[in-house]
Formats: sequence, C-alpha cells, structure tokens
Amino acid sequence: MSSDRRLVLAACCLTMLLIGENSTAVMAALPAMTSRLGLGPGEVEWLVNAYLLASALFIVLGGEAADRFGARRSSAAGMVLFASASLAIALAGDGMVAVAGRALQGVGAALAVPGTLAAVSQASPDADRGRAIGAWTGFLMLGFSIGPLVGGAVTHAAGWRVVFLINLALMVPAAAALFLNPGAAGGRANPIDGLGLGLLVVFMTTLVEGLRSVGAPLAAIGLIGAAAIALIALIQVETRTVPPLVDFGLFRIRNFALACALAFLFMADIMGVLLYFNLFAQSSKGLGQTPVEAGLSLMPLSASLFGFARVTPWLASAIGARRVLVGGALLLAVGCALAWVSTRGLGLAVLLPGLAVVGAGIALPYASAPRIALAALSPKETGKGSGMLNACSFLGGAVGVTVGGIAFGLAGFAGVLTMVGLSACLSVVVALPIAER
Repeated sequence: MSSDRRLVLAACCLTMLLIGENSTAVMAALPAMTSRLGLGPGEVEWLVNAYLLASALFIVLGGEAADRFGARRSSAAGMVLFASASLAIALAGDGMVAVAGRALQGVGAALAVPGTLAAVSQASPDADRGRAIGAWTGFLMLGFSIGPLVGGAVTHAAGWRVVFLINLALMVPAAAALFLNPGAAGGRANPIDGLGLGLLVVFMTTLVEGLRSVGAPLAAIGLIGAAAIALIALIQVETRTVPPLVDFGLFRIRNFALACALAFLFMADIMGVLLYFNLFAQSSKGLGQTPVEAGLSLMPLSASLFGFARVTPWLASAIGARRVLVGGALLLAVGCALAWVSTRGLGLAVLLPGLAVVGAGIALPYASAPRIALAALSPKETGKGSGMLNACSFLGGAVGVTVGGIAFGLAGFAGVLTMVGLSACLSVVVALPIAER
C-alpha cells in the first residue's frame, strides 16, 4: 500500500475511533455536565438525542455528498464540522448551546461516516480492501468500547470540557490529511430531495418528542399523530421521486428490512444502557461512584462488546447468521436479568458479569446486521442501503434514550433493564424469519 493510501486509511480510522469514543464518552460526562450547566431531565435527553437525530437525518445525504464532491472532501468537511462543534460544546455556558453543538456534531458524523468508508474502499487495492474496511470497523468499535472509561477518566482528571477538546485536537489533523490528499472529485450530481428531507425531519423529531411527552397524553397523541402523517406523506413523495432520498422499495427485501429493524432495536438497547447506567452509577441514590469508577464498572460490557464484535464474522460462518442473531438476543435477555437482580441488593459481584453478558448480547447481532442488510442488495443499491441502515440505527438510539428516560423515571436503572430485556425478546421474533444466504 502506498504512503498516500496509508495516510488516508490512518486518517479515516482515527476519525472513526473519535466518533465511536465520542458517542459513549459523553455518557460518563453527563452527570458533571448536568451539574455545571444546570440541565433539566429533558435537556439531558436532548444532549444525546440531538446528536443521534441529526446523524439519522443527514446520514442519508452523506453518501450523496461523497458521490457529488468526492469521498475524501466530504469526509474532511464532516471532520471540520465535528471538531468545530466540539469546540462550541467545550466553551458552552448553558444547555442550549451544548445541545446545538451536539446536533452539529451529528451532522459532521453523518458526513464523515459514509465518506470515510467510501474513501477507505477507494484507496485500497482489491486484495487489501477487506482488511482495510475491517480496520475501519474495528476502530469504530474500539472507540465505542473505550468511550465510557476515557470519558470518566478525563472528566475526573481534567473536567468534562476536555472530553470535547480532545476531538478538536485530533480531528483537525485527520481532516488536514484528507484535504491535502483530496483524491477524485466525484461526479454524480443528483438534485437534493428537499421535500423528502423536510418530511423526514418532521417525522423523526415529532416521533421522538411525542414519545418523550407521554406524561401529557394530549400532547403525545398530537405529536405521534403528526409523525404518522409525516411518514405517510414521506412514503407518498419518495415513491414518486427519482432518485428518492429514502428508497422504501428496499424494505420489500425481507433480509434488508429485518436487519434494519434489528439495527434499530440494538442501538436503542446500547444507548439506553450506557446513558442510564452512568446516571445510576454516579448518583448518590445509585452506586455513588466517581466518573472513573463508573467507567471502570462498564469495562466488562465494553470489553465484551469489542471482543464479540470482532469474532462475529467467524461465528456467522461457523453456525449461520440467524443463530448468531437469535443467540445474541437471548444472551442480552439473560444479561439484563442478571443485572436487574443485582439492583435488588446483590451489588457489583452480579452486576459486572451481567453487564459482560449484555455486551456480548448486543455485539453479536449489531455486528451482524450490516452484513445481512447489504448482502441482500445489489452492488448499485449498497450506498443507498447503507445510509438507510445507519439512519434506522441512529433513530433507534434516539428512541432508546427517550423510552429509557421514561423507564428510568418510573423504576430507575432496573426499569431500563426491563425495557432492554423486552426489546431483546422482540429481537428474537424479528431475527427468526431471516433467510440464510
């Protein structure tokens, strides 16, 4: 591999490490941010959901940007936006600025994630492409795994603002490496489907806000009704638009549709567990831990998440993808049961093994879903399909945070574990009809 290709691969892998780490490090920093910025419960949820929703909304445009402007250029633009938003959050004096910064981080991630994947693929010769994409995925999962510990340690040692300054310090050099080696300029210039994007924004935001408003039934019914109307209108518009922003025809492909549903469910699970465990662990009514201790308590989950994600392809080849999916969902249910029992007074001796099983139960299906979804599509559909799969995943994370907030308010972390356990049982039902290929 030439020095240019190695530089592109290193910049893209570093970016995925930072995006993965940022997604989970903020969970450990949230209690300190809540105290310093005076955040209410709704603002805490939106500090996470603003990032997830913005990513879900704009990731469907990320692939289009790579095609239009070139993968390295669109990736670099996303990195700069992500780094700038991180600086804004680090300097924030109130919750609204921090929430807006998180939304801008989401837009930056939506450009960087599909752009870096395309850049890595284009920069690698055929013989090395599989290993290069594997490295790209591995660094994302590594960041996702170490985020809680990094966030806890940095918050404890230097304050929560430094968690975001790290992004600025490392993302800017990565962006510069791609700006200085821009590669092909792209060429396809399809018109942007503005009406479709607008309807998608209305659907996702009203759905999440409607779920969050269940304490006010009339408001919740109105918002969820608006989400349903926006979804119907979106389907009507996109079936008549060429090319569509959201190709609903892909959902007629069974494996693709089921894999998207699983990505939605398991991202909801992991985001719910990570956010509300940190609030529980650092609360005086919970475990009363410091941010570092909370991060260390999540290490069994993090190590299990990373390790099982790495062995998932081998397991799928050995026993079949459907067995991996069903087995993972059952493991998740068992892990939730163990962790739930620990909240009844049995302590860390049961909680930590339970979290390790939860990590395995999430990693196996979540690492399998993209392969199943994209294997069901033709090569010309994979770009659009990848965007839709990631949009479902990020939306699932936002819904998990929102519904998890309701469960946490009603029954604490035990309520969140109950929610995730029920989701795991639903995932078994979703996974069973998947056809082996």
